[in-house]
Amino acid sequence: MADRLKNKVAVVFGAGCTQAGVSNGAAAAIAYAREGAKVVIVDVETGAARRTVEMILEEGGNAADFTADVTSRTQVQAAIDGAMATFGRLDILHNNVGINKPGGPVEMDEAVWDAVMATNIKSLFLTCKAAIPAMQKGGGGSIVNISSITSIAWHGRPTIAYSSSKAAVNHFTRVLAAQYGPDNIRCNAIVAGTIDTPRASSQLQRVIRADAAEIRNRRSEAVPLRRLGTPWELANAAVFLASDEASYVSGVVMAVDGGLTCTMSH
Repeated sequence: MADRLKNKVAVVFGAGCTQAGVSNGAAAAIAYAREGAKVVIVDVETGAARRTVEMILEEGGNAADFTADVTSRTQVQAAIDGAMATFGRLDILHNNVGINKPGGPVEMDEAVWDAVMATNIKSLFLTCKAAIPAMQKGGGGSIVNISSITSIAWHGRPTIAYSSSKAAVNHFTRVLAAQYGPDNIRCNAIVAGTIDTPRASSQLQRVIRADAAEIRNRRSEAVPLRRLGTPWELANAAVFLASDEASYVSGVVMAVDGGLTCTMSH
């Protein structure tokens, strides 16, 4: 293990790992642990959270897990309280939870809009409400929010709720960075491009109705680097932003997308 995050405690919301493969959140949690952080895995699925913890423990890392629905203030607070009780401090908050539903405002049901907004942006409000006081008490910290290329550009499919919620994540990040900078709390967002995860593949198969290989080829061809990104490449960016190497980086909305947003209409 390296020591870029030695003696730090990270809480990662949405870090569960399915049997199909490593998610973006799980990769970030594992990467934090590999750099010496003690990591708290929070997921709505208890089994998924436990899988990520087991992967960290197998590598000799230190981790604990809690189950929480990020749309519930009491459950989010309980997870943060559990992290503090387990490890005694909080240095890194990583917000990875997000859901996506297709459709524009005409065809989308109001309840679907509300669910996406609650999961994708209200959750950040709740996790920050719970975590920032702990960071202030400890002398500072780093918040990493996961956004999407759909927050800044049209990507060819109507996803009005997801795109709007992720655009909100970007500005939520900037406002937080400005407000809590005096407390030595940094806040940055990663704009994720086309990342090759089991969840993304299954979702796109339902929408596009093509086999996985064809979808992967189509997505790869749209990227200047001509390939999809991996959860580990997002995790590498998160480690940098969470570490002291980024001690003067705050309020940044950083694309990790293989250059894709350079080719999209803004």
